[in-house]
Amino acid sequence: MKKPKKIAIVIVAGLFVYLSLYTWNLRTGHLDALSSYTGLDIASLIIRPGQWVHHKSLGFWERYIHLVGLKQQNDELVRDNARLVRHNMLLAAEARSAHRLENLLGFTPPGQWEFSGARVIAHRMGPTGSLATLAVDRGAASGVSKDMPVVSLDGVVGRVLRTGGIASTVLLLTDANSRIAVIGENNRTPGMLSGQGYGQPLVVHYMNLNAVIDPGELLLTSGLSGIFPKGLPVARVVRVRRSDISLFLTVEADPLVDVVGLEEVLLLHRASAAPDDSGAAQEEAQGVLGQ
Repeated sequence: MKKPKKIAIVIVAGLFVYLSLYTWNLRTGHLDALSSYTGLDIASLIIRPGQWVHHKSLGFWERYIHLVGLKQQNDELVRDNARLVRHNMLLAAEARSAHRLENLLGFTPPGQWEFSGARVIAHRMGPTGSLATLAVDRGAASGVSKDMPVVSLDGVVGRVLRTGGIASTVLLLTDANSRIAVIGENNRTPGMLSGQGYGQPLVVHYMNLNAVIDPGELLLTSGLSGIFPKGLPVARVVRVRRSDISLFLTVEADPLVDVVGLEEVLLLHRASAAPDDSGAAQEEAQGVLGQ
């Protein structure tokens, strides 16, 4: 029972104080003036942290948007740089190819021979290949025929082994089945050059013991086989050995052409007589016979 009485006394005292202050404020107006000043101060204390948070959030958002824009710009620059690098690589490759083709066009074939270019499209070399060959992008449709000589600016590459409609297989001079009649450039000693497989030296057969051949001498095609024209560079002698049990020298040579790095080759074929030239020759012959 004591507790409700205390609560009632507090309530009555509170009402009394409130009514007293209210009456005093009506007479003087001091409380209204105090509330106007203190209310603004309290409001500013409440609003100021909110304004600070808003300012910081807005600044962070603007910086984030700016960083996003910078990242997008950076990504575009990276893509542009990669595209320019690829374009530059393609231009450099095209320039090298154009230089090689220009050099090939400057090739002078032997007399009564003509040449045409072809691109290397495949290699087959090493111990896993039954034949040391490469494939070119010219076939029977382009006039390529079997046993057509294949050369580069450095020397003989091999000969056409098989022809397809639009591609051909070239037997390399390094293959064990390859045979090329050669002659020494300085001493004019003849022999038969054959391969022993890719990465192995070439061997020159049938050079007599008393024949003169020097290490470092250049070997040229002799033209005796009827396949290769005379005078094409083939290999360079690296070793000459004489044996007491053989009638021939043991001669080893290195090919002049690095077939691994070949991208273009030249196909040689005999020049066909022009119809006008043949007709003029026949008329001249008939005139001589008539006389």
